[in-house]
Amino acid sequence: MKPLRIHGLTKEYRTGFSCRSVMALDHLNLEIEEGEVFGFLGHNGAGKTTAIKLLMGFVYPTAGEAWILDRSIRDVGVKQYIGFLPESPFFYEYLTAEEFLLFYGQLFGMGGLRLAKKIDELLELVSMTDARHRPLRKFSKGMLQRIGIAQALINDPKLVILDEPMSGLDPIGRRDVRDIILRLKQEGKTIFFSSHILPDVEMICDRVGILVKGRLKAVGTVQEIAGASSVTSIELVVEGLSEGALAGVEGLDTTLIRRGDHVLIKLDDEARVNGLLEQILKHKGRVVSLLPHKRSLEDLFLTESGMNRT
Repeated sequence: MKPLRIHGLTKEYRTGFSCRSVMALDHLNLEIEEGEVFGFLGHNGAGKTTAIKLLMGFVYPTAGEAWILDRSIRDVGVKQYIGFLPESPFFYEYLTAEEFLLFYGQLFGMGGLRLAKKIDELLELVSMTDARHRPLRKFSKGMLQRIGIAQALINDPKLVILDEPMSGLDPIGRRDVRDIILRLKQEGKTIFFSSHILPDVEMICDRVGILVKGRLKAVGTVQEIAGASSVTSIELVVEGLSEGALAGVEGLDTTLIRRGDHVLIKLDDEARVNGLLEQILKHKGRVVSLLPHKRSLEDLFLTESGMNRT
């Protein structure tokens, strides 16, 4: 049983006086494995939030279908197995953190000692135990995001859907959210989250999918889709080379950048690195560092999005 299966999911909007057609999501096909962290990538307006709204039942698809735990997304009862945090959640700012979680727990029919214990566990998970009696209006952006994640977990869901959970957070806040997601994975939860913050995705995701203008362009592990095993360029920092020696090195299709006594040499062809090293040693130069560059998720994202101008 797959936590999430999507087949041909499509959403077309009609906008303006002319009822112009806008394809927000175009025949999305995707399967999420149990217990994995899946990163749903795309620039702003790519269709990530539309896809999540369809999964949550906030809007209806023009075509296609999706199943959560083998139950149609049109089945209201499946919502009890989902934890959800929207991109811009609304918080009742005069409630304390504990009252906030109590309210959402009661919406799921929880109460008594069971709910009290669950609230204690979640506040500890998101490192908010000391702030349990503080009103939400006094919370920072990062604290609100953490209590929002706690709210998404109040019903002990099997599938957790987070829409841009790290958006607008400082580095410490992003690290806190990453740590929470990894702890949820350790507990066996399946996490599906959208993001455009690529370093965070590379760090924690088992697989990623790249959405461009409503279409899924690539899906797989970061290594699979980025071709991370192939070296795209080499950077060397050398010292002790004369101007004449540097002129010879420049003839090897390299880019030279002088930095004081050191020279940064960029080489796009990995096959030429041995010849370059021979030239450097021949002219009594010393290699300070050698750094191979592999294709990153950012490189792939920019290429698939048509934004890579290099």
